[in-house]
Amino acid sequence: MIKVLVYVLLILIGLCLSPLIIGQSGYVYIAVGEYQIETSLVAAVVGLIVFYFALQLLEWAIMLLLNLVLNSRYLPTKWRQKAAKKHTLAGALAIAEENWPAAETAMAKGAQQGEIPLLNLFAAARAAHHQGKTTARDHYLTQAEKSPVAKTAVNTSRARYFIKQGELSQARAIVDKLEPTSKSSEPVLKLAIDLYQQQQDWQALKLLLPIIVKRKLLSDEELQTLSIKTNTILLAEAAKISEAELEKCWQWLSKNDRKQDTLLVAYAHGLNGFNRHAQALKLLSKQLKTAPSTTLFSALPQLISADDTDIRNLLARLESTHENDADYQICLAKLAMQQRDAKQAKVHWQNVCRIAPSRQSWLSLAQIQEQLGENTAAAQNYRKAANTM
Repeated sequence: MIKVLVYVLLILIGLCLSPLIIGQSGYVYIAVGEYQIETSLVAAVVGLIVFYFALQLLEWAIMLLLNLVLNSRYLPTKWRQKAAKKHTLAGALAIAEENWPAAETAMAKGAQQGEIPLLNLFAAARAAHHQGKTTARDHYLTQAEKSPVAKTAVNTSRARYFIKQGELSQARAIVDKLEPTSKSSEPVLKLAIDLYQQQQDWQALKLLLPIIVKRKLLSDEELQTLSIKTNTILLAEAAKISEAELEKCWQWLSKNDRKQDTLLVAYAHGLNGFNRHAQALKLLSKQLKTAPSTTLFSALPQLISADDTDIRNLLARLESTHENDADYQICLAKLAMQQRDAKQAKVHWQNVCRIAPSRQSWLSLAQIQEQLGENTAAAQNYRKAANTM
């Protein structure tokens, strides 16, 4: 538009100046080889303008001809690309509706001339997987793998599909090929976390934990749960191997991990298995003094015996602060039964039924009362247990 306005402006200027120029026509002489041209200045200027417009017209005609030739040649390709867009859109809508057969067909067609064929191939593979068509799914992934940038995504997808099918060994082969490290992508690391848990490969998961912490792949609660579970199982497995392996596993833990009640209890069980009961009691007593917890109260009846008077006295001193703690009272009740003190056990079970009555607590109290010959009270508590169900 601006170009046309400039042309119009030049023409108007020429019209305004032409009367002045005609009065002073001037003289132009051009000689090219044997050819000679003699004309006035006005005619020369007009001739130049006409020549320029002729060049512009020729350029426009050539470009028009080229466009017609190229469009006619590539028109089928454009038609196919336009059809691919329609198929991709139809496939996306089918995926949203979870119409997997239609999604697979549309996405596969859209991949042929689509702008982003990888997107169509991954979508078609997903649709085929939902239909249980593993051969077609693998075919789409193989096609996508031809693109160098898609290799990691293809391997990750394959491993995920194998995990969903329960083929963990094939998934593990792919994950080992991906070699999860601190430089790996988040999807690869999360894939490894999921697979290692399903395979119960806690040693591999243990090696991955520092990376999980550094990359913040899990929430604090999820990370703590996973860490405790992994280390607890590793301690239990080490205790089955040898005393040296148990110590190695324990020393491998961080200082904060060794303060975790669950891990401390697992280590104490291992020590008891190797006749190191005194060391186990020392650790448990220290933890009881600093941070008594439900985990410790639940584990102590299995870790101490009737002769361990020191830790029993330590527990007794907690009565003032844990009088209304049901877990503490259950612990004392079980420890009393270790010493065959049914009357004291009855007192603690009565406290449990007062603090947090449950079917199991009423049953335990009734059984103790039955041993003591208190049949009427026992029958009443059996009925309370039945009603609690």
